[in-house]
Amino acid sequence: METMSRTQCPITAMTELIGGKWKPVILYNLTFGTRRFGELAVRISGISRKVLTEQLKELEADGFVVRNQYQEIPPRVEYSLSPLGKSLTPV
Repeated sequence: METMSRTQCPITAMTELIGGKWKPVILYNLTFGTRRFGELAVRISGISRKVLTEQLKELEADGFVVRNQYQEIPPRVEYSLSPLGKSLTPV
């Protein structure tokens, strides 16, 4: 039997993208609609603001999350699921 490399296995590839402690929780919280950074920070118990920022940036870079920044004072940033992120909702 031929061994599959890590990149050929779809489960491994997906786990590398959305695995870990916080990404599934962030994605779950966004299934309920658009959230501001502060709302996510309050809803996700135990996550530091630094880690939340890093995880959101990674999810955005990987195409799962959309970040909308509004030119207001004070600045307002909202996060929502992209179509790719919404496709994970049943999972």
